[in-house]
Formats: sequence, C-alpha cells, structure tokens
Amino acid sequence: MTTTLETPPTLSLRRRRTIGMLVWGVVFAVGVYFIGVPTSDPLIAFGWLWLATIAWRNHQPWRTHLRFLRDWLPIALLLVVYNVSRSWADDFFAPHVTPLIHADEALWGWLTGGQVPTTWLQQHLYHPGDTPWWLAIVTLVYVSHFLTVPTIAVILWVRARAPWGRFMRRWITLCVFGLVTYFLYPAAPPWWAHQHGYLAEPVARISTNGWDVIGLHGAGNTLNALQVEQSNPVAAMPSLHTAWAMMAVAFFLPMVRRRWWPLLLAYPLAMTFTLVYTGEHYVIDVLVGWVYVAVTFLVVGAAERWWAARLGSPGDSRSA
Repeated sequence: MTTTLETPPTLSLRRRRTIGMLVWGVVFAVGVYFIGVPTSDPLIAFGWLWLATIAWRNHQPWRTHLRFLRDWLPIALLLVVYNVSRSWADDFFAPHVTPLIHADEALWGWLTGGQVPTTWLQQHLYHPGDTPWWLAIVTLVYVSHFLTVPTIAVILWVRARAPWGRFMRRWITLCVFGLVTYFLYPAAPPWWAHQHGYLAEPVARISTNGWDVIGLHGAGNTLNALQVEQSNPVAAMPSLHTAWAMMAVAFFLPMVRRRWWPLLLAYPLAMTFTLVYTGEHYVIDVLVGWVYVAVTFLVVGAAERWWAARLGSPGDSRSA
C-alpha cells in the first residue's frame, strides 16, 4: 500500500515554489505596468496577495487556498467600508487648518526660519517641472503604505495563526481609532492649505511624481484616481501612513535583536520624510500617529491579557 504525500520532497517543493512565485511576479509586474499599483480597492490588493499564496503553496489542494477567502474576505470588506466612510469624515465639522500650521511652526520654526517643514523641504529639494532621481524613492516609500502591512499580515497568516491574530487586532484597532478621529477632527494637509490660501509658500503634491523617473508612467494611475476621486482630502490627522509603518515595525521589535532596530525604524522615518516632503502631512500629524500606535498597543495588549486570564491560559497573554 502506497502513501500519497501531500507535500512534495524538499527539492521539488522549492522548485515548485520558485516557479510559482516567478510566474506571479511576472503577472504582477505586467498588471502594475498597464493598470497601476493596486491601491484603490482592498479587494484588488488582497486578490493579488491571494494569488501569491496560491503560487507559494501550489502543491496544496484547492480547499487549502479557499481558506484565504474564508479568513480574508470579511477583513477586506471591512477595509472597503473604512475607505468609503473615511471619505465622509468632513461632512460634520469644518476642517482644521491653522492649528496644524501653528504646531509645525512652533516645533520646527527655529530650524526652518519660521516655515512649516513641508515648505522648507520643497524650497530646498523640489523645483516645479523637475523630477530628480530621489522622487522615485519617495514615491516607492509612499506607495508601500498600501502594500506593506497587508503583505505582512498575509505572510503571518501563512506561517502562524497566533501572531497573525495579534497583528490583525492591532491593525484593525488602529484603523478604527484613526477613522473616529477623522470624523471628530477633520484636518487639512499642507497641499490643501496652500490651495486654499492658508500657506503663502507654494506646496506641490508630488507623492506620485516619482513614477516618471523610472519610466512607469502608468503605474500610479490607480493611486492618482484614488487621490482625486475617493480619498478625503481633509483626513490628515493622524497620519495613518506613518502609523501603519510604525505599527508594523513595533510589532516585530520584541522579536529581533536590538542591533537590527535602527534598520527597522528606518522605514517609518523614511515614510515620515516622504509624507512631509510631498505635502501630504505635517510633522504633527506624524507624531500624533505614533501616539495612536502606542495607545493601540497598550489597549489591545491589556485586552488580550484580560481575555487570556479569563480563559485561564496565562501563557497566551503575551502581547507583541
């Protein structure tokens, strides 16, 4: 009697995974080139990630791949609702503009000659009509917001459910905190403030200009459409761009040696520079976003410990 192994031998498994991921990578690159980066709809982003899990585990039966839909479809739909409701956040209160300007001037005016950091950076590092090489890096960092956290979450889902659960609880809680704040305190970013006469110094919204540097003129089509049609232009406080980045890093800090911490922390710092430089956020938005991450970890960690104690399983009370 022969036994059928569900998992191929190691060498065969590696070969299948390599081929599967190469095929997925080519198809994804073609999709980005002709359609754009999948940022406007969480369903599209998670569709690509689902295909990646299929490519990685192509030796497993379809019932295994369908578990992705069971676990991720509700979360993707929740993020769709988040995106849509975020666009309504300025329907109840007038947007706040000058308090953010005054906060950045008070914090950084001694260094920038009384300006907000955004206008100072663009005066020194940007000239209208030019596309310097570093804009490519800036755009890639900006776009990574839409892909990095979902990708991390899916990798955790593939590897281990317990860390995935802890990560998702923090991610969703952070989004809820941010969404509530958008409704209660709509706030305008620097580019909006300049367009409406609150900032005399020019501010250009250049977060997607870097695609032109690397020749992918169509890669930002989806993101540009999102910025124009679906996003709320006065949902800047807190900056969830940098909050997501900091949350992802903070989750893994206890798991790695401290000598690697500067490398991990370079990502939220790069996101901070990107957001301020491109006119998307003030520094105060970023700092408040980091505070939200700390509060999220404290609240979710306390809730996890309470729930574990209630179930009588203290060994599961560790929080990331």
